Amino acid sequence: MTFQVYLPRPQLMPYVKHFVISETANEQDYKILPDTSLVMGFQYSGQLAYRQNDTSVALSAAGITGLTDTFRIFRNSNRIGSVLVVFTETGASTFFREPLHELFRESLALDTFIRSSAISRLQERLADTLADRAKIELIEDFLLSQWQQRTPDRLVDTALFHIHQTKGTLRINELTNRLCISQSPLEKRFRQVVGASPKKFSSIVRLQHAIHLLRSSHSLVETGLDTGYFDQAHFSKEFKAFTGATPLEFANQHKNDFLQE
Repeated sequence: MTFQVYLPRPQLMPYVKHFVISETANEQDYKILPDTSLVMGFQYSGQLAYRQNDTSVALSAAGITGLTDTFRIFRNSNRIGSVLVVFTETGASTFFREPLHELFRESLALDTFIRSSAISRLQERLADTLADRAKIELIEDFLLSQWQQRTPDRLVDTALFHIHQTKGTLRINELTNRLCISQSPLEKRFRQVVGASPKKFSSIVRLQHAIHLLRSSHSLVETGLDTGYFDQAHFSKEFKAFTGATPLEFANQHKNDFLQE
């Protein structure tokens, strides 16, 4: 398996964190944990599917995946090649008119939002292009062609700052107090731009921090307390829904990985 990360050109840096080109020779299953960024994907060879209620759901060769609050199991075919666009937390809203919370827990074909003729041309060119950097440039040109002039929502930017600063533990009523806005208008603006409510987004940030602490060899009790979980049973339940493993199982798996390095 190869996995290469590329930074975007300067014009796209406010909207795109990075690009990924991934190629895998053999069919395999793998787990993806929730993140705070929407992801656009293009398979220029092979096919990709994910598991949903013991059913395999095929993904479009050109699609976008919204935020989610639980892990997903993916399966790739033999000889798959993909380009991924990992957006900044507010970046995807620059390229789509639709409110992004409509993509929560969803993976949809890109032609749901963008002309299918434009996507087909891009897919053909990606399949005919060998060099990774050239593939990235094709995607960059495509994104710039879809770019829409929008004024950044500074209120949402500030909300994101406070959520990250507190590692997702800030209560929503405290967040609204800091921003001097009521909950309903904040939620509407935040969901449209980020793709989830402030509360759900905070939960993702909070559990990502818990994962970081466990990977850094913090104890289960320390991790629960540091992430604002004073009830270990509640912490374990939410963590398992997020990762597919209890905190203890996750910590033991990480320990085994460390010993194998």
